[in-house]
Amino acid sequence: MAWSGPLPAHQHEKTIPLRQLEKWTDWLCDERVGPFSAAIASVLLYCLTQIVVMALLSHVAGTGVGVDDSEQLMEMRFLAAGYGSSQPPLYTWLAMLAASLVGTSVLALKIVKYGLLAAGLAAYFTAIRRLGYSNRAAASGMFGLLLFPQVFWEMQHALTHSVAIFCFTSVLLLALVEVEKRRSAVAYAFFGLATAAAMLSKYNIVIFLAALFLASLSVRETREAIFDRRFLISVAVAVLACLPTLYWSLTHLEDLLSHQDGLGVAEGGSIAKTALLGSRRLANAIVNFAGLPAVIFAAAYVLAMRNRTEPPQPVRWPEKLLWRAIVLGLVVMVAVVLAAGITQFRDRWMLPIFILLPAALAMRFDAMGQKGRKTQATIVFVGALLAMLVLPLSWYMHLHGGDSRGGIVRTDYQSLYKQINADGPVKTVVSSWFWVGNLRLVDAGLIALDDETPDFARSIREPAVLVLTDDREPPSDVFEEMAKAGYVMDTVHRTVEVPQALGFPPRKVTITRLHKKTAQ
Repeated sequence: MAWSGPLPAHQHEKTIPLRQLEKWTDWLCDERVGPFSAAIASVLLYCLTQIVVMALLSHVAGTGVGVDDSEQLMEMRFLAAGYGSSQPPLYTWLAMLAASLVGTSVLALKIVKYGLLAAGLAAYFTAIRRLGYSNRAAASGMFGLLLFPQVFWEMQHALTHSVAIFCFTSVLLLALVEVEKRRSAVAYAFFGLATAAAMLSKYNIVIFLAALFLASLSVRETREAIFDRRFLISVAVAVLACLPTLYWSLTHLEDLLSHQDGLGVAEGGSIAKTALLGSRRLANAIVNFAGLPAVIFAAAYVLAMRNRTEPPQPVRWPEKLLWRAIVLGLVVMVAVVLAAGITQFRDRWMLPIFILLPAALAMRFDAMGQKGRKTQATIVFVGALLAMLVLPLSWYMHLHGGDSRGGIVRTDYQSLYKQINADGPVKTVVSSWFWVGNLRLVDAGLIALDDETPDFARSIREPAVLVLTDDREPPSDVFEEMAKAGYVMDTVHRTVEVPQALGFPPRKVTITRLHKKTAQ
């Protein structure tokens, strides 16, 4: 006879935390906080917390910022259509805007990063809702993005342009939805502006644009929107917005292509070996980027299929669009790899291909009834949990920076700035890479340059110094740029010890005055 009496007290108590977690997950999925969905409100609160906490931690500990943010500090001195480093300028423009409001500071940099993260997540959620899917599907898609390690972890302690492309691919998806829904001149202008913003975020967005365009042509609803003559508004807005940067790129081809060696073109030797090597490394990058979320999604899907009693609803056109865009993105990526002989990849370059995956799966689960609802809740719970777990780790990395080049955050830049100016005020600091951008947190008027700075010679203002530290970046390239600009080093080199935060030993830095060559 089966036991039908009350559960023992200790077993009953064990279920209480689980019930609370289920309630919390259901709240994220279905409830509202004022005018916002609870999921959106949670994301906004999360990003606001990160902005405040990280700015305060840097202020209290006296630390700088990491590699990517220090590069932004170097570039955001002035408005330009391009800044070199083979990257588009939009992120730098946004950083300049933030700095104009709150000053050149860690706060400005974090406002840009977490503002873009919040905007991207909110746009993704809104796009799914606008397509007619449930609030739970939208929350599942949005929190599904947080299952990608490059999103919930790397974007929080590093990366800049990848954060922008994350945001504006989501905004572009929303803009496409608005075009299909409204077919107004404003909607088409918004789509053109979103396309331009994506293009000005990171150049590998062209793969996403090609895949989304081809997928849109294959679906009747979006094909009609594209063949509408008002689509020319989108084209005109996108072209006009990108025109200054396009012109800058054509007139600064060396700066535009400065990182092409990182693609490993034709590294395999023969065509066949290069294709094989490129395909293998591309597969590795895909697994590294999408492996963890794929496992979680697959487990959730298997759980949803068990003991299913109700048949799934037919596949709607938005779901077809997203799945086709993902497949076409992979096809375009493979074609580019084989045609160009590319053999080197970074995991985050896969973002434009797989950013639609959580939305596509959330839509599929929405069509599976009650089982699908439970699976969506699982994805929301895991994504939210991962975001919460990385909070203290992100704060630690913000102050510590890691063991490689990220360790530049620990340097006491106030002390370094005083030692640089010990022999008199300095207007320009030159180094072999962009770690010296951190000095602009001390003096926003300081010019910081490295060998990748476009128009290097015209940027130097005297008095100028060369600052080198004990890192792995060879100074030969910056020596070459200085020689082209007509500058030579003083014969006296001053080596100083700069304190580091968190009890790390001082860092040795060599400071040398620069002088303009006298005409012979």
